[in-house]
Amino acid sequence: MSDLDSTRVAVVGASGYSGAELIRILLGHELAELVCVTSRVESGRKLSEVFPRFRGVEVADKLEFIEPDMGLIIGSGAEVVFLALPHGVAAEYAGPLVDSGLKVIDLSADFRISDPEVYADFYEADHPDPDRLSDAVYGLPEIRPNEIAGSKLVASPGCYPTSVILPLIPILQEGLIDDSSIHVVSMSGTSGAGKKADAALLFAECNESVRPYSVPKHRHLSEIEQELSLAAGNNVTISFTPVLVPVTAGICSIIYATSRDGSRNDDVKGALENKYSEAPFVRLLGESSPPDTKNVTQTNFIDISWSYDKRSDRFILMSAEDNLVKGASGQAIQSFNLMCGFDQTTGLVI
Repeated sequence: MSDLDSTRVAVVGASGYSGAELIRILLGHELAELVCVTSRVESGRKLSEVFPRFRGVEVADKLEFIEPDMGLIIGSGAEVVFLALPHGVAAEYAGPLVDSGLKVIDLSADFRISDPEVYADFYEADHPDPDRLSDAVYGLPEIRPNEIAGSKLVASPGCYPTSVILPLIPILQEGLIDDSSIHVVSMSGTSGAGKKADAALLFAECNESVRPYSVPKHRHLSEIEQELSLAAGNNVTISFTPVLVPVTAGICSIIYATSRDGSRNDDVKGALENKYSEAPFVRLLGESSPPDTKNVTQTNFIDISWSYDKRSDRFILMSAEDNLVKGASGQAIQSFNLMCGFDQTTGLVI
């Protein structure tokens, strides 16, 4: 056990898929004390009543959902608040909570995109708090650990962006690919669409079906291109095709990019190893060893592999992650650990 004091945490919007994963991880986190969970729909019900899998866990048997009232959240004594809310709503909470002295980790898109005009373009609404954008840190722990550690407001990345950005950043930084040639196909389980009622997500509609959607302008393109442009040092535009597949959780991304200046597999291997040699949740599988979502489900790992196709002079990068863990809640816990001065693996290693 650690000699560090535990940190009191709240989860706002705790009844959705990402919120449930946050609770699962927090209940097993030795340095997190869950003191507040909110949900308009489930207010007044015990945590273990809403999520029966937590029955027998003392905290879950005692803690009740409350209304997402700002005063109640602040009054709960929480020191860190996770916002598992829709975009546009999360920003209404983030500002007042930060101003009250709390640290906030936002799992929505509200603070991921630094340019409010880009946000408005992709999310078809004005940004709800543009003056606070400069205070937020894009929460990829493998890329910005020090900035996350010193931040009061972390914007946790989206599931697709995590699966695309982590394989590409080291390669772009080393100039190994033509950054105008990037094409991505990402396959995601149905939980990525959230818990809302939608006929298109019914079992009979999704089962035995593979369905591209939001082509050619998925909302996550905005943060993918933002982060890839920062890595490349110039504006990067990519083609991105998300595909819904009939599994509950998991993302597999396949990334195609043309080689530059004769770069080959050894160059890609070196760039990835140099970047992620000390990253506890990045597993480099090597050349021509495709990742499998089955091997990352309910873990915070992202598995990455690569191959060079000499016929087309293209690299094929592949990644797999759990969209609800490394693509959402687990990554948010990584940031929480960094913000609190804990080892970033606390509560996350199987």
